Amino acid sequence: MKKILGMILLFGGLAVIFYSLYFSYGIFNAKKEAPVIFNTPKQPEVQDQLQKALGEQLKGILPADSIPQLLNLISWSILASILTFGGAQISGLGIKLLK
Repeated sequence: MKKILGMILLFGGLAVIFYSLYFSYGIFNAKKEAPVIFNTPKQPEVQDQLQKALGEQLKGILPADSIPQLLNLISWSILASILTFGGAQISGLGIKLLK
């Protein structure tokens, strides 16, 4: 029974690791979108006019929606590292049960 549970944990942990690596590979090669956690909120008209005025000035320096995209990539990187660490811990338990 311990060996069966150990194999299940080992392959389950490896599956979590490979899934996060595969999804990260797709995101960083622009084949998939990063999960949207941060987005730009809708603004009232006065703020919208001010945003347009500032947007014209900042357009050459910083592209629109670059900050939310950067935050989404950072949050996915943190989540992928947590998934990889968790998968390694699960696989480690499986290996201990196999011994």
